[in-house]
Amino acid sequence: MSGGWNTIESDAGVFTYLIENLGVKDVQFEELMTLDPDELRQAGKVYGVIFLFKYPTGETRSDTPKDGSFDYDASTNIFFAAQTIQNACGTQALLSVLLNKDGELEIGKELREFKEFTGEFPSELRGEALSNSDLIREVHNSFARSSPFVDETQRVATEDDDVYHFIAYTSINNKLYELDGLQPAPISHGACSVDEFPDKVIPVLQRRIERYPATEIRFNLLACVRDLRLHAREIGDMEALEAEEHKRTEWQWENALRRHNFVGFVGELLKGVVREKLKQGDGAYEKWVEESKAKTKKRSEERRKQGVVDED
Repeated sequence: MSGGWNTIESDAGVFTYLIENLGVKDVQFEELMTLDPDELRQAGKVYGVIFLFKYPTGETRSDTPKDGSFDYDASTNIFFAAQTIQNACGTQALLSVLLNKDGELEIGKELREFKEFTGEFPSELRGEALSNSDLIREVHNSFARSSPFVDETQRVATEDDDVYHFIAYTSINNKLYELDGLQPAPISHGACSVDEFPDKVIPVLQRRIERYPATEIRFNLLACVRDLRLHAREIGDMEALEAEEHKRTEWQWENALRRHNFVGFVGELLKGVVREKLKQGDGAYEKWVEESKAKTKKRSEERRKQGVVDED
């Protein structure tokens, strides 16, 4: 493999443009704010959902899942890939939905060829093929936040770290499947048609969340749906179309910001401020430094009074 995989955010704009850059057409992601089947149905035609949660790093793998049942036969009949590399689970989860909906949507030439190439592979080899795909890795990494301080491809998580994991839920062959690359096989949650998906998947997600302490609120749910602009055009809702186009513009701007780090810019800005203070003469620079120190000391004292302890 020629390079590593960086961490990407669980963000509708990131996922939407990621799959678009992979050649998928007329599909987008929508963030769901509640575990309500009606909210999921309102998103239009739903292909599946991507769920992000805190992964229990100390948990050992069991022969039986905590909910549902392993469907080992399905591993050869649907696209299911084992996760073989850190940080790839977000893209792997969305591909788990898309590659199993090939007949319902346009996944593009590259992904179709990848699916055909790995069609007869066991799940472990599919995972290796995905991890070694230059195209998929490069598109994935293009949406990672730029960081001049951390090499995310080298860091290894420990049991003390907060580790987050993406998995997919979708209806395939009239069954509700949980597709998690860290599990040995797809997990079946029973009969489920495409139309029943919103009503069937929400209780499964609720049961999963209930296994966590009530104080744990760090979950995220994204729905993979048909491009909402298409429906707006079909029904002639110009207001909804304008809102969706505006949302796309904001996503593009946010994605552009993710590709840049601003350390150099901030450094040059500070240099400029210092130069201006030095030009003023008469001790202006020293006065500015002392004023800054006094303000910092005042903030620290106020934080201590409030019971907040500053970290070293």
